[in-house]
Amino acid sequence: MAYSLHPAAENHLPMFITTPGQADILFILMAVFVLAAVIGLGVIYFRLHALPEQVAHRGQKIQFEIVAVLALLALFTHNHLFWVAGLLLALIQFPDIKTPTSSIVGSLDTIAQNSQRDRSAPSAALEVPSSDDDQPKQHEGS
Repeated sequence: MAYSLHPAAENHLPMFITTPGQADILFILMAVFVLAAVIGLGVIYFRLHALPEQVAHRGQKIQFEIVAVLALLALFTHNHLFWVAGLLLALIQFPDIKTPTSSIVGSLDTIAQNSQRDRSAPSAALEVPSSDDDQPKQHEGS
């Protein structure tokens, strides 16, 4: 059955107006465009939101964890102050305190083991055997 134009319609209709029963091309194109735009903007938003974590990943572990918590707080509370604080914290380089401290601890441990070894060697030589009546004897020469 051939469709004819309504008597009140113009002779020339725009291309996006379809005849009844036909697919609306403009609607399909706009639906695909809106869906792609929403997904694209969501990906950009989450990439931007994860920026402080990506910057802090090269730093120390505790700094990365604090920045990650601030980013999650910013995501769930929609408070941009947390995101800005996380970004600033990610950009700051904290001095490495752990390496020199662990080196000092290792050196002190080595010194403590050497001093214990030095104390135990002479004390074994000066040890006096105990007698039956548990009275300590004085070592001759001291």
